[in-house]
Amino acid sequence: MNGTSGDRFPETRLSVVRATTDTDAAVRAWALDRLTAAYWRPIYKHLRWKWRLEPADAEDATQDFFARVLERDTFASFDPAKARFRTFVRVCVDRFLANRLQAASRQKRGGGARPLQLSQPLDFAGAESELALQPRSPEPDAEEAFHREWMRALFLLAVEDLRRLGREGGRQVQVAIFERYDLERTADGPDYATLAREHGLPVTQITNHLAWARRELRRLVLERLRELTANESEYRAEARALLGEEQEE
Repeated sequence: MNGTSGDRFPETRLSVVRATTDTDAAVRAWALDRLTAAYWRPIYKHLRWKWRLEPADAEDATQDFFARVLERDTFASFDPAKARFRTFVRVCVDRFLANRLQAASRQKRGGGARPLQLSQPLDFAGAESELALQPRSPEPDAEEAFHREWMRALFLLAVEDLRRLGREGGRQVQVAIFERYDLERTADGPDYATLAREHGLPVTQITNHLAWARRELRRLVLERLRELTANESEYRAEARALLGEEQEE
């Protein structure tokens, strides 16, 4: 893999889909960490919705799936000509759980798999709280629901990227204004004038800060998306589905 070895990984643009089959075990582990961050939440909710697993069982199965992905090189069989990667992941999860149930596994928590070594812990309690607030039909379409949760996870990761960018670049005020106006605002506000008073800024500056944050968030979403797609064709198709627009060459 060009420009990548052992302890030095590129921050953006490398397809983690390809990296999951790299000959370097450290690169494969890095790729799994990135994939887990993007996919654990939609997988957990898929197991709760479609398979009707209890929270503890869905948590175990989610972690066990990713541990076995690394052990068994599960994604090596992915063919981008046949399906989008997110669809392939969902099919792999269904196959994994069907085999697990067929074997009538009654393993204790952790499923006997090697513990995951991830850069961030998986917030299953938070995902369960989200489930309690999300309306759903009695029989949701599995592909549609998985895609929706995958997009949600992608945006959550991009927001975290934006927060980190704000901290590292001294733009915490811009990010705070964005969060207050775009993520937390209710029918009661805040409006631009309120934010201007809170931060001691002119209203025009609030507009500029929001424009910067929205532009950066879009860029970060697309960077994450490029990472999580196998090729340019899939990236463009997913970008259209996600943002409703074509990407420039």
